[in-house]
Amino acid sequence: MHEHDVIVVGAGGAGLRAAIAAQEEGADVAIVSKLHPVRSHTGAAEGGINAALREGDSWQDHAYDTMKGSDYLGDAPAIETLAQDSPEEVIQLEHWGMAFSREDDGRVSQRPFGGLSFPRTTYAGAETGHQLLHTMYEQLVKRGIEVYDEWYVLDLAVSDEEKPEERTCHGVVGYDIQSGNIEGFRARDGVILATGGLGQVFDHTTNAVANTGDGVAMAYRAGVPIEDMEFIQFHPTTLPSTGVLITEGVRGEGGILYNENGERFMFEYGYANNDGELASRDVVSRAELTEVNEGRGIEDEYVHLDMRHLGEERIVDRLENIIHLSEDFEGVDPLEEPMPVKPGQHYAMGGIETDENGETCITGLYAAGECACASVHGSNRLGGNALPELIVFGARAGHHAAGRDLGEAEIPTGKRGEWEPGDVETPVDPGDVGTPSGDAVADGGAAAEGPGLAPDELVDRETEQVSRRVEALLERDGRNHSEIRSEVQTSMTENVNVFREEEGLKQALRDIREAREDYQEVGVADQSRTFNTDLLHTIETRNIIDLAEAITLGALAREEFRGAHWRKEHQERKDEEWLKHTMLSWNDGAPELWFKPVLLEGEEKRYEPKIRSY
Repeated sequence: MHEHDVIVVGAGGAGLRAAIAAQEEGADVAIVSKLHPVRSHTGAAEGGINAALREGDSWQDHAYDTMKGSDYLGDAPAIETLAQDSPEEVIQLEHWGMAFSREDDGRVSQRPFGGLSFPRTTYAGAETGHQLLHTMYEQLVKRGIEVYDEWYVLDLAVSDEEKPEERTCHGVVGYDIQSGNIEGFRARDGVILATGGLGQVFDHTTNAVANTGDGVAMAYRAGVPIEDMEFIQFHPTTLPSTGVLITEGVRGEGGILYNENGERFMFEYGYANNDGELASRDVVSRAELTEVNEGRGIEDEYVHLDMRHLGEERIVDRLENIIHLSEDFEGVDPLEEPMPVKPGQHYAMGGIETDENGETCITGLYAAGECACASVHGSNRLGGNALPELIVFGARAGHHAAGRDLGEAEIPTGKRGEWEPGDVETPVDPGDVGTPSGDAVADGGAAAEGPGLAPDELVDRETEQVSRRVEALLERDGRNHSEIRSEVQTSMTENVNVFREEEGLKQALRDIREAREDYQEVGVADQSRTFNTDLLHTIETRNIIDLAEAITLGALAREEFRGAHWRKEHQERKDEEWLKHTMLSWNDGAPELWFKPVLLEGEEKRYEPKIRSY
């Protein structure tokens, strides 16, 4: 068994910042990651980091823009924490040597982004995430923080109390991809989940193949509520053939969207009369798909993004890698012709419920980054707010887990504050939602009761259970996971996309239920112990099924149109009824739906919901 004070699961931006913060507090910290740190998906982030750095801007304005962008479903304590802490964190990155783009006078450059009232997005060309990742990895190496890379965490070691709020997380169980060994990791002070997004729930996504929502699924099954899962961001500019992201920075620099008729549709059809291409992402994505659906799309699939008028010098200086992406994946030179773009799944606003310090309702278990939901983004994330979330809440989680007093959190977790039970009518028998009974393939059998187990004993017990589950998968012949995963992804993209209809959501739940039944017969063809990606992907597919169901249940339950969640049958925001977070808890495999209120009371004012227009 490996033992450390703080164990960070995941080595992207949030995980690296959390590990550095915990080490700054004097903790013995280690990172356990299924990828080498610089291969993490943070490296694919292009646009920038929002921070109020200049005269004329303020954290209060950043907070207001973020709350407005969230369509008033963000929690004020989390939003204000992001806006207040981001400038310091950006300056820290600069001091660590991050290669920000700069003005002629030497100041860090900032550019406009969608939904912002001030050009506050700092950036490093169009590869901001890449620069951020390498800058923090240098700090990791410098500090001698141990990294178990290519170790896939399969489960959390959590105590057995009936109520999640009374449980404690003592560590994790990891699978060494190189050797096939399964070993326990004991965390004396805390476990921080920083496992990133869940884009592989969909088949057209900007996310990497590794983004299978592992941390969200593990925390959910351990008893942590997951929050606002229905809110999925579809980025308006992805390449049609691959889902590769074309940064919002193109539009921030002045790029223009055109339909098949050469019309600048964001203005000409009234989608965003003031901000045009720089409206919030949900607004632009819906506009593009409306153009396609009404016959004004190009090849009935996409629209054009044109940046030729910016000039070669400016494009090469600020957006050079976009030239290569467009040429390599679409065969289009954006210096000579417009790029084809269409919406693609990009980001999950929801995730593991945490407070503004990154702590969940389970003692000793934290989450930060895209896998977490504090909630900063509410129903829609503004471009440029993902990277500050990584560094701000990664740092807070690391400091808090290692013992720093950050003050009492204002956001309650679990069923500690106000909450109300929820209900949703599903197309399958309520008893059939969630995991089929006797799900030995997924869970390795029922957990043995272990009241009073010492932390080491609890980690050992969980390691044994996971080993049995893995052996069961390796020893049986059965259906290949890839077919099951593909069916879920296809259904989610067809039915739980930008535009959502009740019957489509119900069909997705039927498809997910069928996938669960099929998963009972899953088998792993590769019997090897070394670099067995067949085994890993089989386990990831189970996480995809769980999260697809959670997203769809939330989408069916929320009968309104808010932010990224559009419902054909409910074409208005209903503040009196739906100004609340959608919560799901895992009760013996059956999702329990409940709600808790949004916190709109800020440090200096209350954020009153207004009509959101751009």
